Amino acid sequence: MKILVVDDEQDIREAIGRKLRREGFDVVLCSDGLEGWKAFHTDRPDLVVLDIIMPGGMDGLTVCRRIREIADTPVMMLSAQRITEENIIEGLNAGADEYLVKPVRLNEFVARVRALLRRAQIASSDTDQNYDDGYLSVDLHRRQVYVKGRKEHLTPTEFKLLAVLIENAGRVVSQRDLLEQVWGREYIDDVYYPRVYVSQLRRKVEQDPANPVYILTEHRIGYRFEKQTRQGE
Repeated sequence: MKILVVDDEQDIREAIGRKLRREGFDVVLCSDGLEGWKAFHTDRPDLVVLDIIMPGGMDGLTVCRRIREIADTPVMMLSAQRITEENIIEGLNAGADEYLVKPVRLNEFVARVRALLRRAQIASSDTDQNYDDGYLSVDLHRRQVYVKGRKEHLTPTEFKLLAVLIENAGRVVSQRDLLEQVWGREYIDDVYYPRVYVSQLRRKVEQDPANPVYILTEHRIGYRFEKQTRQGE
C-alpha cells in the first residue's frame, strides 16, 4: 500500500519514510502542502500523513479539505502541540481521521497507520446489512450514506463508527467496545475519542444534533443506535 507523507521537517519526514518502507509500505515524501497536493493526484496514495503547520499557502488542514472534496482517502494529521478536543474537532471538520503529536514514536505511528487502513477497508466487507427509514439511508456494503436523499460524506472512521452502531442496533455498545471495534486496541486509552466522534457524526446524520434520535447516549456506559419508523408508514 502507498502512503503519502507531507511534512516540512526533513528529519521527521525522512525518519517516517524509512520506518514505513521497512514495514513494507510504498512511500512518497513531500516537504510542503502544495507539493503534497500535487502528489496526491499523481501518486494516488492509500493513506495521507499531513503535518498541520507548513510554510507557503497550503497548510495541512487546507490540503485535507481539498482531499475531502474529491476522495475519502484516510488522512492522519501530525501536530507539534498537545492535542485537545478542540484540535480534533477542527481536524474532523477538515475531514481528518486521526491525530498524532510530535515527536512521533515510530512503532506507535505504524500501529496507528495499520489501524486506520483497517478502518478504511470496511468498504470491502461482505456484510449486506442496510438501513433505510426514508430520512437516513445507509448501505454498509457500498459504504454510502444518504440524508434526506442527499449523499453525505463520512470519513473512514466516521463510517466505521456508524456501521458498528447500526450492526448493534437496539443494544448499548460500551465506550471500550467502540474503541476496540472502531479504532483498535492501540486506542484503548483514548477515552475521549468516542464522545468527540459521536458528536461529529450526529452533526452529519441527525436532523437535530442537540436532540438525537438515532445515536443515543447511555450515560457513563456507551452509545446505542435506535432505528426509526420508516417515513410514510
